[in-house]
Amino acid sequence: MNRTDRLLAIVLELQGKGRQRAEDLAATFETSKRTIYRDIQALGEAGVPLISVPGRGYSLMKGYFLPPLSFSTDEATMLLLGSDFMAQNFDAQYRTAAQSASRKIEGVLPEKLRAEVHYLQDSIRFVSSGTIADAAEVEMVRQLRRAIIERATVRFCYHTRHVQHGQSTQRTREADPYGLVHFSNAWHLVAYCHMRHDIRNFRLDRMENLELLPQTFQRPPDFKLQERKREESERIVVRALFDKEVARWVRESRSYYTVSEEESAAGLLVTFQVRQESEILQWLLSWGQHVRVLEPPSLCQRMAEEAEGMLRNHN
Repeated sequence: MNRTDRLLAIVLELQGKGRQRAEDLAATFETSKRTIYRDIQALGEAGVPLISVPGRGYSLMKGYFLPPLSFSTDEATMLLLGSDFMAQNFDAQYRTAAQSASRKIEGVLPEKLRAEVHYLQDSIRFVSSGTIADAAEVEMVRQLRRAIIERATVRFCYHTRHVQHGQSTQRTREADPYGLVHFSNAWHLVAYCHMRHDIRNFRLDRMENLELLPQTFQRPPDFKLQERKREESERIVVRALFDKEVARWVRESRSYYTVSEEESAAGLLVTFQVRQESEILQWLLSWGQHVRVLEPPSLCQRMAEEAEGMLRNHN
């Protein structure tokens, strides 16, 4: 955070939380008390009416406020909850930005609205198991974010799983990174694959030896990241019938590829859209004898082969 941003943030912090000691401000902005003393002096010289009480800290003169933003309780709550979620799920750079944004929003809210928002904020939580887990993935997300901004082509080794054979292959890929998406507890790179000559999704936990290349690219002007899920999944339609006794649990642990669900006399009929049958095979197998694949015939055959193989293993 540069000094100009920190000076504004200090005013917002004092406006939002009231009296703060130098050590409190230093901890909040991850700097030294000496720096905070200089910042307070600079704010005073700039005309900000500060009150200093030895041993108790600094506060703004009563009646001094920055112009408030016009947020309703619901709007402010959603913004702050969104900031909390971003801070939880992104790397350090964006986590700091999300926390800073949250402080700014809180700082400009009127006192009554701020109390209501804090109450709701303390009553609602997003719990995600998809946070970046290790240093390697943190670095990979950072590099890919840089590649997206700089429009730099990337090269990496990618592991592909072949479910029907229980094997995996790895190949070196070059791709133009268009965006990063987090779903199904994993980070995915949406990129134009030079080998496939098409847009593909790459799981970050299957990527190794990532490097940015000197060559650059131009992303198509009509590309929309939010539409990728549908585009990627329109190639194969899968329909499966689940027994009534497991219908509740199928809904509870709904597959990412689910398109629709329909109650029938025979059970719960679920329609999926996938790019490859292997994307849904393991999830369907997890329901054992309580699921029957209706289409496509090729997936029915693969389910039968997997069941036969399991039977042989247990005999």
